[in-house]
Amino acid sequence: MAREVILAEPRGFCAGVDRAIEIVERALQKFGRPIYVRHEIVHNTFVVEDLKNKGAIFIEDLDDVPPGSILVFSAHGVSKAVENEAKARGFQVFDATCPLVTKVHVEVAKLAKEGYEFIMIGHKGHPEVEGTMGQLNEGIHLVEDVADVATVQPGQTERLAVVTQTTLSVDDASAISAAVKARFPSIREPKQQDICYATQNRQDAVKVMSPQVDVLIVVGSPTSSNSNRLAELARRLGVDSYMVDNAGELRAEWFEGRNRVGLTAGASAPEVLVQSVIARLRELGVVAVRKMSGVEETVKFPLPKGLKTTPAGVDKPAVV
Repeated sequence: MAREVILAEPRGFCAGVDRAIEIVERALQKFGRPIYVRHEIVHNTFVVEDLKNKGAIFIEDLDDVPPGSILVFSAHGVSKAVENEAKARGFQVFDATCPLVTKVHVEVAKLAKEGYEFIMIGHKGHPEVEGTMGQLNEGIHLVEDVADVATVQPGQTERLAVVTQTTLSVDDASAISAAVKARFPSIREPKQQDICYATQNRQDAVKVMSPQVDVLIVVGSPTSSNSNRLAELARRLGVDSYMVDNAGELRAEWFEGRNRVGLTAGASAPEVLVQSVIARLRELGVVAVRKMSGVEETVKFPLPKGLKTTPAGVDKPAVV
């Protein structure tokens, strides 16, 4: 049985996830239950269930939100159609969209006014992709892999820009971006890459960790894009990797004949789940836990107006 756990650094919550959860919790504290949230606030079962217990109601269709309710947009962002519908219905809205996703939305809106079309690198059906592509009525084309690049047909190529889902595999996104650049040499690229700092840091930590471990456990929910990418990356590097939603999903046979277990967590997975996995691994025979050195993340995003506590109290909620 495995003897040592090596703990990735950094791991778990990023600034965007911290902010999104705090927005829902502060709205519940200020206005009471229920608070309606469009889509899972972040892709983690534990977090969503915890907020449900506190009074959040998660919906997909705005028809399910009663008039006069308070509505929170998830960290993944929403389309212009959803934003406009919420405004038309008069909901009090707090936007928990990760500021790094908002950056992509702003770039799309700005360049669209200059006549640009877009190639978007991302996973079809992911709410972030739907939100970003939904910033425009037309002129944004999705590619999921290198093969898609060969068949995509933008309406024009003189003004063409590329944007990326923020939670992709850094290596995959780089390969697809290279294919896009090869086919459309004059395409405009972002001033800064769209892959978020937390996604990059967690993938870099797995790259450093993988040669040191015999098996890797990723704490994250099946719907979490960035968690899935961590498990895929470890496998690509030749390390058996398993993703678990909680400690109860660990299986003893994964660790037979393995001396070192790597442990990390996706950006939407709370540290309490990591600690419960460590506790279960100790029950299975692990005797030591060692933390890797790694990047220290100090990013913090401000809360929306209306949820910031001031010396005079709390501002009124913004209405959109």
